[in-house]
Amino acid sequence: MSRFLSVLALGWVASFMLGLDAKSDAQDKKEKVLVCSTTQVADFARQVVGDDWEVQCVLQPGQDPHLYKTTLADLEMVRNADLCLQNGWDLEGHEWMARIAKSAGKEVVTCVSGIKPLQTEDDDGKLTVKDPHCWMRPGNVVTYIKNITKAVSKIDPGNADKFKARASLYIFQLQALDSWIKQQVNQIPANRRILVTHHDAFGYFCQTYGFKAKSPGSWNTEELSGISTARRLEVSKAIREVGAKAIFIETTLNSEMMTLIAKEAGVKIGGSLYSDSMGAENSAGETYIGMMRENVTTIVEALK
Repeated sequence: MSRFLSVLALGWVASFMLGLDAKSDAQDKKEKVLVCSTTQVADFARQVVGDDWEVQCVLQPGQDPHLYKTTLADLEMVRNADLCLQNGWDLEGHEWMARIAKSAGKEVVTCVSGIKPLQTEDDDGKLTVKDPHCWMRPGNVVTYIKNITKAVSKIDPGNADKFKARASLYIFQLQALDSWIKQQVNQIPANRRILVTHHDAFGYFCQTYGFKAKSPGSWNTEELSGISTARRLEVSKAIREVGAKAIFIETTLNSEMMTLIAKEAGVKIGGSLYSDSMGAENSAGETYIGMMRENVTTIVEALK
């Protein structure tokens, strides 16, 4: 073969291979983009859409949704979305996800819709604020999954059967998780089921599995920076009175205050718990089921 023909042949092969790469890239690119507010919601979304949609998340692992401040990059992410998902009930402090979705002209689905909330009373005795940490009860996550499945199926009916199939499997896994948690916490005597954390993120968990919750802060972490010495000492005293064996640090919050409370109350730090955010990629808590598994094993080991 002449040198000219050899070069021509090599050029043809290179062009053919580049064409294959371009075709492969086009096939790999997802047609739909789903933007989620929190790491938990993003994980639930991935369980439903699988490889059919691209799932993006505003928050990174370890970030606090109550205190998060949105950026121009977040707004651009939402502008490119086909659908947005949020937890709701002001977990996203000052409704930041709803606000940027509105600015971008995008629909946002509230995943907690249909869940019976834990609520607190105002000064007039009326039920007002809804606890947004609904995922702490696996049974509530079933509602998240159903809401997500309905929303994406409406936009992408061609994949609706696959969405429903994945949702069905995940609901089965959630039911197994619930049974496993009940089995594990049965190792803790009833009088030791006292869960002390930074803020009241574990109310649904405590209600479901027979724990008493005690925290310096309420459902929103905004107030933690302003916790007074009197309030901290009050919590320390309450911990001694209820006989808590250990208290826990939340992975999204500064450990300094809880370390001080543990010292004042004369109890140990039982470990770190995932609360408002899941773990980093490749950590044991990078998925919801992994997060709950690690939380439960940490709690049981410290309190049993």
